Amino acid sequence: MAPPQQVPSTRRDFRLLWTGETVSGLGNSITVVALPLIAVVELDAGSTAVGLIAAAVWLPWLLVGLPVGAWADRTRKRPLMITCDLVSAATLLSIPLAASLDALTFAHMVAAALICGTAAVCFNTAYHSYIPIVLDGRDLLAGNAKLQGSEAATQVAGPGAAGLLAQAFGAVTALVADAVTFLVSAVCLKRIRAVEPDRAPDEARVPLRRQIIEGLRFVGRDRYLRPMVTWGALINMALMGYQAVQVVFLVRTVGLNPAMVGLLLTSGSTGGIVGALVAGRVSRRFGTARGLLLLQVATAPFALLLPMTTAGPGLLLFAAGAFLVGIGVSVANIVVGSFRQTYCPPRMLGRVVATAMMINHSTIPLGSLLGGVLGDAVGYRTAMGIMTGVVALSWLVLVMSPMRREQDLPRTHEPEQAHAGGSRQPR
Repeated sequence: MAPPQQVPSTRRDFRLLWTGETVSGLGNSITVVALPLIAVVELDAGSTAVGLIAAAVWLPWLLVGLPVGAWADRTRKRPLMITCDLVSAATLLSIPLAASLDALTFAHMVAAALICGTAAVCFNTAYHSYIPIVLDGRDLLAGNAKLQGSEAATQVAGPGAAGLLAQAFGAVTALVADAVTFLVSAVCLKRIRAVEPDRAPDEARVPLRRQIIEGLRFVGRDRYLRPMVTWGALINMALMGYQAVQVVFLVRTVGLNPAMVGLLLTSGSTGGIVGALVAGRVSRRFGTARGLLLLQVATAPFALLLPMTTAGPGLLLFAAGAFLVGIGVSVANIVVGSFRQTYCPPRMLGRVVATAMMINHSTIPLGSLLGGVLGDAVGYRTAMGIMTGVVALSWLVLVMSPMRREQDLPRTHEPEQAHAGGSRQPR
């Protein structure tokens, strides 16, 4: 009688996780717009100051990403995630409180961004390791597709909601809405009934540095994870490179007003929603490895439409390019994330996730800087062309990996996979 009772419990737990993440994702999208608005409106900050606040959100991935991965493998995921939600909520509420007391400073904003960024590192590392605990392995692809689709949807709705809240109540008040979303996420997590497996007693006695090195070696030597992380770092750099220029390009080169710019920029997020809807079908039809490759080959080259954008009907080039690239990136996130969750040994999943995300996120500031420098040096359209050219060719990294010979990605890690004849495959 036990198995029939586990299915609804699993579904209930996933619905709680999904609801909490969707609400929290909406709040994060609001904050992305609200924080710069507060810095500009309340503190009269310039573009450099706004850039520093944005950088402070990503910096913790480089500073603490690897040790957090090892630590997440040692501790229970759900209490850690709830703590991160509560810390983020309190930190965000401190900004409107300080503003109401006329005590808000730029240092306060940067500190809040660093604290929320560090909490995000801890939460996301634990979160990706917690999904396999809530979901059965057979449901991971579908579950990750729903989570990715919700994330893309909040990226469409969040900026608009932030604008409305800021217009109606002020940018500072918009942060209160984000803080509430973190509290909703904490409540949802608290209600999940899934029991985490006990950790081996020996794990806690292993030095943290040794566990970090073990995670780095696992990713660096694995013939599937290594090209995936390389591709992720490359495409993140290229995506952030052209995104650093695209607003200036659309306003100054194409001649659009802010409303039209905002509308065009939702194309990529809309593509992300579509990608989440088709990821499962593509994987079932072609296989996880072949489907991933086919979609990257079919969508990435359309990034070259973006720098070809002109006023009038030429705006469709930008919309189509962003939409198709969004589909490809969304499907890749779902397939790669699901693969890691089933492929990696559970005891190392936190370290593998943290290693991959640290490497992938490390190229984000580099891409933004490179795109901005190119825009000033060679012009906005040319800079867009260079960075989208990298996106268009990024699929070659995956095609040169072992997955080009396989229909499906393996479900379990096998340290030694031998060729016929006894020779070992390269790692």
